[in-house]
Amino acid sequence: MTEIDKNIAQKLLQINAIKLSLQNPFTWASGIKSPIYCDNRVTLSYPLIRKEIKEGFAELSKKFLDFDHISGVATAGIAHGALLADYLNLPFSYVRSSAKKHGRQNKIEGEIAEGSKILVIEDLISTGGSSILAVDDLRENGYEVIGVMAIFTYEFQKAKDNFEKANCKFATLSNYSTLLSEASEAKYISEKEVAILSDWSKDPNGWYDRNY
Repeated sequence: MTEIDKNIAQKLLQINAIKLSLQNPFTWASGIKSPIYCDNRVTLSYPLIRKEIKEGFAELSKKFLDFDHISGVATAGIAHGALLADYLNLPFSYVRSSAKKHGRQNKIEGEIAEGSKILVIEDLISTGGSSILAVDDLRENGYEVIGVMAIFTYEFQKAKDNFEKANCKFATLSNYSTLLSEASEAKYISEKEVAILSDWSKDPNGWYDRNY
């Protein structure tokens, strides 16, 4: 647990980017039923936190060598990717989940030079599905993807397996275990809620059926 890891978790809690709903769990796009939802889009409304994330990404990006282009995953990764690209003075593009229905029908938006080495920015990693789709699209278009960075990860084993299968390195500013630790210490959640949230993270796909 690093200082930036703890700091980002604390900031997410302070601005209520973390939502709990134990009685009526959230349903994610993946179909997972969850008692917790991390809405990193909220961070964009807070200039100081937005700046911390940008600078945190710049520091974390040192783990990735020789990238010369930043690409965001639409839609949540676009703003943070653009901020980082501006900070590092690098070109920027973004990848849609599906091609536009009109105009040029692009899936990748922006100009990417031939031979570019791309660092992909996402706001959140759950199973890693949307990030890896973007990575695959970039690779299919002949670009080299150096890795993926995100603000937060739920630390699912499935995400680790998916990134390993895709042969893609990833890193995040903060993570689920740090979030629970900081939330418990700040009395944001009770001991009972910590137990529920810990149980969910061990088996997010089967948790709802076991408990409801």
